[in-house]
Amino acid sequence: MNYKKYKQYPIVKNFDRKWPNNELNKAPIYCSVDLRDGNQALVNPLSIEQKLRYFKTLVRMGFKHIEVSYPSASQTDFDFTRKLIEENHIPNDVYIQVLIPAKKEWIKRSVEAMKGSKKAIFHLYNPTNEFQRRVVFNKTDKQIVQMAVENMQYLIEQTKEFDGEVIYEYSPESFSQTNLEFALEICNEVIKVVKPTPNKKMIINLPNTLEACSANIYADRIEWMCNNLLYKDSIIVSVHPHNDRGTSVSSAELAVLAGASRVEGTLFGNGERAGNLDLVNFAFNIYSNGIDAKLDLSIIDEVKKMYEELTSLSVPLRHPYVGEMIFTAFSGGHQDAIKKGMDYQRQKALETWSVPYLPIDPKDIKRDYEKVIRVNSQSGKGGVSFIISEFFNENLSKQDSIAFGQIIKEESDKLQSELSKTQIINLYKEFKKAKNI
Repeated sequence: MNYKKYKQYPIVKNFDRKWPNNELNKAPIYCSVDLRDGNQALVNPLSIEQKLRYFKTLVRMGFKHIEVSYPSASQTDFDFTRKLIEENHIPNDVYIQVLIPAKKEWIKRSVEAMKGSKKAIFHLYNPTNEFQRRVVFNKTDKQIVQMAVENMQYLIEQTKEFDGEVIYEYSPESFSQTNLEFALEICNEVIKVVKPTPNKKMIINLPNTLEACSANIYADRIEWMCNNLLYKDSIIVSVHPHNDRGTSVSSAELAVLAGASRVEGTLFGNGERAGNLDLVNFAFNIYSNGIDAKLDLSIIDEVKKMYEELTSLSVPLRHPYVGEMIFTAFSGGHQDAIKKGMDYQRQKALETWSVPYLPIDPKDIKRDYEKVIRVNSQSGKGGVSFIISEFFNENLSKQDSIAFGQIIKEESDKLQSELSKTQIINLYKEFKKAKNI
């Protein structure tokens, strides 16, 4: 493998970063892009009715910014946007967003789709990295800036008659591959066109369109941009991390420390290539640090069921916080620590959660404790004791735990499989009967 054909990603030089000393103390604004970015990555894109079910679930979870479509690219997207507006499916506190390429006929089509919306975000973008400017579009830097400026001017002109609230969003689409100075120049020129105010802010979205750098470098780039953007008090800095390096959650977390106050992503990270930022993972990370995540995560298993049914995708068994086996322990050492931790938690009636190997209380997402510890040949006395206490409300002595644990091990070894609840109960009944003889 010829690794020398790849270049190391440039760092932000001569930069006095502040973000490493910052602390996350509140959730950012979430923008779900499931119905656009996620949808365009599906083998079979969602129908209008499927999109509506998905939209209602996002609303129920608490999303206030939802990118609903790319109306200039698809009649289905256009019609879905009209359905949301005309049939009053949008709560008064929810902004719907559409993505628009910097091209006048597509801007016009997108504005038509959004007529009548009470809270609208128009998300304009154009590619900005050097390769795309030179090879794909065959335009100079000046022409690319002109493209962004003229199309934002046209968008503002087309939306001046809107009765509802309008927010303009701009993305230098390939920010992750764009020279920082040029990214700043084009964003500031667009900002000058919009002329945002503290009472009427605009969004500057800085996407990791192709995740190409480590999370710390992305954070440096975000902080550098935050420091140098015009109209700072009137700008919402947003990030849109993809997951090509597998670090989109880290990139988003550090970007928020660096000054971003809004994140775009999808449920469970669905998206092109390696996917988008996983907003579920991101929000649970916030929640598990004792901060209000501003989303209803208690219904996440219902959300997961909807997601899997509509997208035909599966949430991995080991997905953080949500996977079917994320709270499961088979190892004897882990099981013993969990049992002792759970016993201590209950005995002391602790207000803060602190149980080994369980990042959050499974009850928070309506999961039963009996699924936490499962028994196979790797299990030990601690796991067996926990299961008996949960199933029978009985506490085994240390001697009985060891003895019954050995029976479980032998049976699991013999069957070469995990033992079911029924099998464990039957073996325990036999164990108790034998003890009484």
